[in-house]
Amino acid sequence: MREEFKSRFFVALLPPLEVEQYADRVIRELGDRYATSTAKASPHVTLQPPFEWLMSQVGALETCLAAFAQGQVSPLVRLSGFGAFQPRVLFINVVKTPELLALQSALKQHLQAELNIVDASADRPFAPHITVASRHLTPLNFQQAWAQLQARPVEFEFSGDRLTLLVHTGQQWLVHSTFPLAE
Repeated sequence: MREEFKSRFFVALLPPLEVEQYADRVIRELGDRYATSTAKASPHVTLQPPFEWLMSQVGALETCLAAFAQGQVSPLVRLSGFGAFQPRVLFINVVKTPELLALQSALKQHLQAELNIVDASADRPFAPHITVASRHLTPLNFQQAWAQLQARPVEFEFSGDRLTLLVHTGQQWLVHSTFPLAE
């Protein structure tokens, strides 16, 4: 009998190209200056953290996400300034709007009820963000980079108009499928 193969997935909102390019510039700048990096994924706002799922059952996962997305309104996503999870993570701050909080909560509940996908970090409150540095950041470099970012203004708004399912290839995260939200 063949062993079932599981992959790692997560669900996110991907920003438009302008925001992606800005975040990528900040990631490169911090990487060049402080020898840091992020997980190998496009800039994103995580709604459902990574979980394992059988590749043979990915169709059921996609059907579940498509059905969920059809009943959800696209939230306005506002980015404002930078933030930090000390002592290792720097990010572009995503404003906790009621619409974004409701979408994330509903998605979490839907995936748990329909597919028994449980968020391993459920004890922590949802903290939406776009990571710009999280790996190989020494305490000194963290403090220097954080001091630099705190003074830097950043403001963007975009419609979170689709859920994106990303899959880990073993080396990087790639878009697997997208699910449009209602306008």
